[in-house]
Amino acid sequence: MLRHALIAAVLASSLALAAAGAAAQAFRPFTVKDIRVEGLQRTEAGTIFSYLPVKVGETMNEEKAQAALRALYATGFFADVRLEVENEVLVVFVQERPSVAQIDFSGMKEFEPDAVRKVLREQGLAEGRIFDRSVLENAEQELKRQYLSRGLYAAEVQTTVTPLERNRVGINIAVTEGEVAKIRGINIVGAEAFKEGELLDLFVLRTPGWLTWYTKHDRYSREKLAADLESLRSFYQDRGYLDFAIESTQVSITPDRRDIYITVNINEGERYTVSDVQLSGQMLVPREELEKLIQLKPGDVFSREKLAASTKAIAERLGNEGYAFANANAIPAVDKEKRTVAFNVAVDPGRRVYVRRVEVAGNTKTRDEVVRREMRQLEGAYYDASKIQLSRRRIDRTGYFGEVNVETQPVEGSPDQVDVLYTVKERATGALLLGIGFSTVEKVALSASIRQANAFGTGKFVSANVNSGNVNRVYALSYFNPYYTIDGVSQGFDVYKRRTDASSLAVGPYVTDALGGGVKFGYPVSEVTSVDFGLNLESVKLTTFTNSPQGYLDFARDFGNEYRYGALTAGWQRDTRDSVIVTNSGTFMRASSELAQGDLQYYRLGYQHQWFYPLTRIYTLMLKGDLGYAGGLGGRPLPFFKAYYVGGPDSVRGYRAFSIGPHDANGNAIGGNRKVAGSAEFQFPMPGATAEQSLRLATFFDAGQVYGQGEKVDLGDFRYSTGLALSWFSPFGPLRLSWAFPIHKRSGDQLQRLQFTFGTGF
Repeated sequence: MLRHALIAAVLASSLALAAAGAAAQAFRPFTVKDIRVEGLQRTEAGTIFSYLPVKVGETMNEEKAQAALRALYATGFFADVRLEVENEVLVVFVQERPSVAQIDFSGMKEFEPDAVRKVLREQGLAEGRIFDRSVLENAEQELKRQYLSRGLYAAEVQTTVTPLERNRVGINIAVTEGEVAKIRGINIVGAEAFKEGELLDLFVLRTPGWLTWYTKHDRYSREKLAADLESLRSFYQDRGYLDFAIESTQVSITPDRRDIYITVNINEGERYTVSDVQLSGQMLVPREELEKLIQLKPGDVFSREKLAASTKAIAERLGNEGYAFANANAIPAVDKEKRTVAFNVAVDPGRRVYVRRVEVAGNTKTRDEVVRREMRQLEGAYYDASKIQLSRRRIDRTGYFGEVNVETQPVEGSPDQVDVLYTVKERATGALLLGIGFSTVEKVALSASIRQANAFGTGKFVSANVNSGNVNRVYALSYFNPYYTIDGVSQGFDVYKRRTDASSLAVGPYVTDALGGGVKFGYPVSEVTSVDFGLNLESVKLTTFTNSPQGYLDFARDFGNEYRYGALTAGWQRDTRDSVIVTNSGTFMRASSELAQGDLQYYRLGYQHQWFYPLTRIYTLMLKGDLGYAGGLGGRPLPFFKAYYVGGPDSVRGYRAFSIGPHDANGNAIGGNRKVAGSAEFQFPMPGATAEQSLRLATFFDAGQVYGQGEKVDLGDFRYSTGLALSWFSPFGPLRLSWAFPIHKRSGDQLQRLQFTFGTGF
C-alpha cells in the first residue's frame, strides 16, 4: 500500500506541474484588480487567499501562477485547481475533495466500534476530515490483519463509499467475521528423552479445553508460538541438552479456514554434564566469594538457567562495589566425544562509577521527599546495586504506587558517572465511599469512610470510618505518620467507638460496647526491622443474656459489667517482602505483646510468620503460621472476650467463623488461651488475566486449633481444610472468596464451604 501511495503522490505532483505549466503559458504579466474564487463549498475563501503569492494591486506572472497551483494542490483539500483571467481579475476555480460525513460498521463483533474509530482517527480517517481513498485502503488492510491475529482467518472486510449532498461521503465498513479458527493439533516430532505430553504442557497455545473459551489460548498467534518455542528450548537446555535445536515449524490451516495444525520438528542432541567451571579476569572481590555464587559444579548436568543465574549474581555482586557495568561472560569449551562442557567465566568489572543524580518520575501527586526518604543510594556516592534495589523495594512497600521501576543511565561524556531514575506509577490511595460490604461473618455491612493513605502527597495516613455490620459497629478516626522524625520514627493514634454483638456467631451470645483510643510509636532498627510501643485506654460495657454460657455469666457476676483499663503494647517486626500489594518473595514476621492493668488484668503474646517463595515468575508458594498465648493477671482469669478463636475466612477456611476450639455444654464456642494456626498456599494469576496482578487464585491447605486453660495441646485435635481461593484488590475494596473442603472434621463441627468478604477487610 505504501508503494501505491507513492505512485499516487507522484502522479498528483505531475498533474499539478502540468497544470501549472499550462496555466503559465496562458498568463502574461498583468496587474491584479481583484481576486475571485469559484467552487468553494466548505473551505473559507480566506484559506485560498493565504496560499496565493499575489494580492490585489500586484503584478501576476507565470512564475507566481505555478507557485499558486503547487501550494493549493499541496493542501490536499482540492481535487482540481485552475487559474483564469477575466478583465484583469484573477479567478481561482477549485474542486474540493469530499469530506467524511459518517463512518458506519456492520457485522463487526470482535472489536468495539469506538475502539476502531479511534484507530482510524489516528491514521487520518475520521468524520469531518478530508476523504482519502488510500488511507481507507490502508485501514481496510490493517483491520484484516487484526482479524488474522485473533484467529479469524475467514474474515472478510469490504468498504463502501457513498456520495452525499454538499460534497460529502459516507463510509460503510462491512465485516463478515466467520468462525474462529481453533488449534486442533500440536505435534512435536523428534522428542525421545521426554514424553510429548510433558513438552506440550510447556506451551501456552493448546487445543480447545474447558477454560480456553476464556483464555483464548486455542487461537493461533505467531508471538505466542515464538514464546512457546523459547520455553521448549529453555526446558531442554536446562536439562543438559546443550545442542538442542528447533529445525522447523509448520503451521497449516484447513481449506475451510476453521482448523489449525502446528508441527514442530526438533533435534534434541546429546545430554552434557559440566566438567569444570573456572573464573578469570579481574575479581576485585575475593575469588572465594565469587565462586560461591556459581550454581553449576563439576559433575552437574548442564543448565542454562543456573549458568545465567550465576553470571548475573557475579555481575550484581560487583555492582554492589560500584561497578555498574560489570559483565560476567561464560565461555564454553565443548567436548562432544565425552559429552561434557567446561566454562571459563570471564569477569570484566569495567570502570567503577559514581551516582551523579537520583531522579524520580511519575509522581504527579506524591511529593518527591516521600519517595526520596526511602532511598538508600545517595547522590555522589559509589554506585551500589544492592542499595538501589533496596530503595526500589522500600518505595514499593509504601503502598502508594502500583508499579516501581528503576534504571541506570550513563552520563554522556563521563564514563565514571551514572544517573539513577526511579519511575513510579501512582495508585489511588484515597477514597470517599458509601457502600455495602458482604461477608459470611458480618453478612451485610453498611459503611461510610473518608480514607487517604497518602494525604496531600505527604505519605501520611488519615481516615474516618463508620461501619455497621451484624457483628461489629464501628466509628473510628485514625492517623499515622510513618516519618514523625527524619530518622523514620513513626507515630499514630486511633479514637474509636465499637459495639460487638456475638449473637450471630458460633460463640455464646454477648455484647460489648467499647470507647477508647490509643497512641503508638515505631522505631526502625534496620532497613527491614522495626519495633513499636503503644498505649491504649478503653472503657467497656458488657451485656450478657440468660442463654449466655455459664462462664460468661460467672465473669460478669464476679467482676461486674463495666471496665476501665489501660493496655501497654510492644511489638517487633521484620518485613522483607518485595511488595505489599502482590507479594512474590520475602518474609514477614511479627511478634506482639499486650499487658493490661485496671479493671481488666491480662496479657496476650502473639507471633505471625509469612514466607513467600517464587517458584517461577508467576507462581508463588506462601507459608503462614500464627501462634497466640494469653492469660489473666493478679489472680483474675482471662476475659472471655479477649480469648482466641479459630475458623472462618481469616484462619481455617471451610469451618464457620470462630467455631473451632473449646465448647460449652450447649455447643457454643467459648475460645481459649492458646492458638495454633497455619496455612500453605500455591498462588498464581487468574488464567487470561496475568496483566492484572492483584487478581490471583490459590490452592490452599489450612490447619488450626484453640486450646482452653489446662487443656493439653494435642495435634490430633487439629482441624484441616483444603480448597481454592480467589483474592482481588478491586477499586471498591478487597475481595476474598474461598471454596473449602474440611478434613479431619468431628461430630458437632460447624462447616461452611463457601466463604467470602467484599467491601471491607473484617
